Amino acid sequence: MIIQPNDTSILKWNKNFGREKSEKFIKAQKFVDSECLRLMVPYTPTLNTGLRKSATTGTVIGNGKLVYTSPYARYQYYGKLMVSSVTGSAWARSGESKVLTPVDLNYSKSREPLAGKMWFERMKADKKSAIIRGAKELVR
Repeated sequence: MIIQPNDTSILKWNKNFGREKSEKFIKAQKFVDSECLRLMVPYTPTLNTGLRKSATTGTVIGNGKLVYTSPYARYQYYGKLMVSSVTGSAWARSGESKVLTPVDLNYSKSREPLAGKMWFERMKADKKSAIIRGAKELVR
């Protein structure tokens, strides 16, 4: 805004404002997605790296969704034992459905000491302010 000597104001529109802000917000979203993937590693159950890698390959950085493509990701995330509806075993044959039980899963802490259920929520509780601070820096 430009203030004129006679106290009238002239508002000049910056034609590049929308594009510039959009680019910054896109960059910030990419940062948030990447940081979340990186910071979730210590919280994610890891007997092998398959679950972690499924998030890296299943997520499109910048769209705001973290996607785990591993078939057991949901099972691990919510941390409840599921068993075959036919045999009651934790192992189910192809095509068999599983049913939820009230039994909590036990997570190995040998590779990742913070590993456990709901790893995104727990990471967010610990690292949210740092992620927000980094995204704000990119938007300024």
